[in-house]
Amino acid sequence: MDDLRQLRDLYGEPRPGPGAQARVWRRVRAGRRRRLAWPVALAVAATALLLFGMVLTRGTPHDVPAPDGRSVLLAAATTASVTGQDGAYWHIRKLHDDTRTTELWATRDGRAWKSERARQGVDAPVRAVTGGSPFSIAGRDVTFEQIQNLPADPAALTTRMASMAPADLLADALAGLLWSKPSPPAVRAAAYRALADLPEVRYLGGRTDPEGRAGEAFSFALADGGRRTLIIDPGTSQVLAAVDDHGRSEVVLDVGWTDRAPGRT
Repeated sequence: MDDLRQLRDLYGEPRPGPGAQARVWRRVRAGRRRRLAWPVALAVAATALLLFGMVLTRGTPHDVPAPDGRSVLLAAATTASVTGQDGAYWHIRKLHDDTRTTELWATRDGRAWKSERARQGVDAPVRAVTGGSPFSIAGRDVTFEQIQNLPADPAALTTRMASMAPADLLADALAGLLWSKPSPPAVRAAAYRALADLPEVRYLGGRTDPEGRAGEAFSFALADGGRRTLIIDPGTSQVLAAVDDHGRSEVVLDVGWTDRAPGRT
């Protein structure tokens, strides 16, 4: 509950605003629609009810402060910390630049498979990943085991990632732990908390991803001088999309642990 206390400290004693209750329960229902595991649903509900209770405290209905980026990231960290890891395979399916779809499966013993097809194309063959790891940090291959053993403390995680990535890629390296790698729940939570403490991470407010899904947007600089915008759903802790200002985009269509074997629909 430390994050909930931090939210209260960050918000102070705000007052109720128009539609506050509706906004809170839209977030809870969104979590249900995404089939959250029971512990995750409890975390979403606890965070939402805390915020709702805070806005009902007292006063007039016109001066509730909008949530700041740090509070949004801390709320996502709370949800991430109780996300389950049931299933034999970690799986992610992404849409790249609205033109092609890739899928990756990985097991706890280090095996991996991938496939790629045009967005409207026929199913592509699934091939085993050989000759290296399917995961990397700042261009350096990392194994499944190395990802599992990353620190769950935000400061220690930041230090570890800074030793693996140049300073201008630190935010991007931390963000990658949220969605493009099979990070344990405690590591994903630590990555959210670490990003909340990076001054170069900018909160852009509510946005929709290329698929029209609503989320909260954050941006950070890339090594090539551009910026990447990450759109997240704090209620599920999932990353919805990553969009660069050069026009590149990756939309997360499905991610998480599953018993569905590679190539099975």
